[in-house]
Amino acid sequence: MPHIPLHRFGQLYTSLAVNTPCGLQGNDSPVEVSQANAGLIRRDLRHRIPSAFESLQHKTTSEMIAICREAGEKFLHGDLPVADGVMQSPSEYQEAVAAGCGLPLGMVQGNMAKMHHVLSEMSSILQGLTRGLAWETLDSGIWEQNDLLLSFIPATTSLGVVLPSNSPGVNSLWLPAVALRIPVVLKPGRDDPWTPWRIMQAFLTAGCPPEAFAFYAADHEGSATVLEECGRAILFGDQATVDRYADQPAVSVHGPGYSKVLIGEDKIDDWPTYLDVLADSVCLNSGRSCVNASTIVVPRHGRAIAEALSRRVVDIQPRSLEDPQARLAAFVNPAAAQWTDRHIDSLLGSPGAVDCTAGEREGARLVESDGMTFLLPTIVFCEDKEHPLAKTEFLMPYAAVVEMPQVEML
Repeated sequence: MPHIPLHRFGQLYTSLAVNTPCGLQGNDSPVEVSQANAGLIRRDLRHRIPSAFESLQHKTTSEMIAICREAGEKFLHGDLPVADGVMQSPSEYQEAVAAGCGLPLGMVQGNMAKMHHVLSEMSSILQGLTRGLAWETLDSGIWEQNDLLLSFIPATTSLGVVLPSNSPGVNSLWLPAVALRIPVVLKPGRDDPWTPWRIMQAFLTAGCPPEAFAFYAADHEGSATVLEECGRAILFGDQATVDRYADQPAVSVHGPGYSKVLIGEDKIDDWPTYLDVLADSVCLNSGRSCVNASTIVVPRHGRAIAEALSRRVVDIQPRSLEDPQARLAAFVNPAAAQWTDRHIDSLLGSPGAVDCTAGEREGARLVESDGMTFLLPTIVFCEDKEHPLAKTEFLMPYAAVVEMPQVEML
């Protein structure tokens, strides 16, 4: 069986402890992944980050931007090393992510295009992030104009990233750190080691110093070590996970998005005009992004909007993951889908909420198809903004429509 090793700032390491990612339809992923324990991670980060940071300072920002551009092409189009010298084509990568995350191939391709776009447009992205600083200023750390002298010092010598498995597109958030010559410590999601590994390999084949990356598949203790030992970190997780780090300014937490669509008094009577954007806000990427709307807030017409939106989304049905028309992701863990389905029904038992999609679809919300488990889109109307269904979100196309006066919305 192919084996993905640890990448310890340029040194490959095969661990005795291994993990086999989950697969759809009860099939294990055809790869083993080396696991790092917290002690190994802690020792590496304390002793290897200074030299890793120094290795990147020998590159200019312009050179790193060029490397990003080439890495984007290799990530999207190239055959890249994946395990034990085995090369992985783009189509093989897409199939692996689909099996690990339950995403249709079309969605995986869309996420690939997103990361390619970020890498290709890194110059514009850094211009936005730095408010237009010249690259020479970032290289030297000095900006001088007339009698004004400013010094720019990196806030960290490493960025730790604890990643999820729900959708590969979140990897685009850490890419600018490499262009800014900051080493990145990656802790992949259990079921998607493929995406961060492939991005790393694209960078390496594009000429990025191998010391720029560490790749540690690990358990929760290992994740905590990455967050504690890196000067800055990005964390993806559920609410309980991110709450533990909410008061730590060095950790940028990305938990449930609780993203919302608000329609004000000036536009609410034209609500049919916005049904397309409402449906996209709820359903694109199968509702798995933190920017997917989980609540739609309106001053009136709430029930009518919920019912009309239900009619829009009811045609989203399970399809083969290879079907280019597939718009619904499967649950790799059927128990998670079953729990979500039961939880929604239990909350619907509280007064003041109605599942408007129930009257539009045929059959149950939870569907078994082709050996996979799906949850159909669900639109709920809540009479009160304090109803539990108005204040939660799920890993599926789901939204609650809530009425309240505009003055209370913000």
